[in-house]
Amino acid sequence: MLLFSQTERCFADPADLAACRALLSNGSKSFHAASFFLPKSVRQPASALYAFCRIADDAIDECRDDQAAALAELHARLGRIYAGRPEPHPVDRAFAGAVRRFHMPRELPEALLDGFAWDAEGRSYDTISGVLDYSARVAAAVGAMMTALMGVRAPTVLARACDLGSAMQLTNICRDVGEDARNGRIYLPLDWLRDAGIDPDEFLAKPRFTPALGEVVERVLALAETLYQRAETGIARLPVGCRPGIYAARLLYAEIGHEVARNGFDSVSQRAVVPRARKMALLSQAIAATPFPGGDCDAEPLDENRFLIDAVAAAPALPGRDATGRPRIGQKVVWLLDLFETLEERDRTAQTMGQSMERLGGDMLSATRTGG
Repeated sequence: MLLFSQTERCFADPADLAACRALLSNGSKSFHAASFFLPKSVRQPASALYAFCRIADDAIDECRDDQAAALAELHARLGRIYAGRPEPHPVDRAFAGAVRRFHMPRELPEALLDGFAWDAEGRSYDTISGVLDYSARVAAAVGAMMTALMGVRAPTVLARACDLGSAMQLTNICRDVGEDARNGRIYLPLDWLRDAGIDPDEFLAKPRFTPALGEVVERVLALAETLYQRAETGIARLPVGCRPGIYAARLLYAEIGHEVARNGFDSVSQRAVVPRARKMALLSQAIAATPFPGGDCDAEPLDENRFLIDAVAAAPALPGRDATGRPRIGQKVVWLLDLFETLEERDRTAQTMGQSMERLGGDMLSATRTGG
């Protein structure tokens, strides 16, 4: 389990961290909820990371008329962060503190900005390898950054973290086929579409669901499921206190794909939504059945993700940690103190979830009685 001394925790001003949390509570509700399963020592820098990702994404969306200029400014902001002279903005300051404290390789946030640039260019991808190249930048890079914040430098664990990010992005692509097409975008591999008898240009001109399209979506989700399964062996080797939060994210995202499957792989005429009761059940499962070490964690990484793994593996280890993020002998007392704090936080989260589920059950019973 990764633990930090009190000095290490103070990587950013508390007011800046509070601003990051406020931003995520409004615009990134899934992360905001899942983050409560992480120990504070990881949750705080993760909030700074996700807040920076959020404002970067928003900056691109808000400058559709000149996305090149918006990207240039984001690269400049990132340069100032890595130079130790961040913009006078709470998110920039907090992220700069996390970059410095946790030895975050610059290649990782740069990869994320490259993914935004590919979107701005309107790229499509001829092969599944091209889709995975894109996924490496917009999703696997975030998985690698999260793992770096946990102090992990072991290449096999990093590979599984990148598997998880890639799987999540493939799930997103399959959920949003119709929405993307109506916005003039296709993220499914074009050669798989053509193999199924689907002309990409015709599909964009008139997006509609067909059994052939469903087969392509099913094929992509099958790859995502393989990567989710591989990721579990890496989750089991993360610091103990981090496993439930990452496992919760794995379960929730995979369930989106399962919902697409329940809809007959039709994500054109409808959008898969995981019911709230199912989300609560999966979060409970994340607490009760977090993976423990076992299985083969040594599968080769996706070629498309290797540059991310190499960047983190080459970064300096955090003081007092080994390559897996575990504390060295001199950190054992801090480890125990943080363990107790993490268990208390998790107990409070479980109690809150139980109360929410009771309220949900009461609402459902009331609706049944009134015929709602």
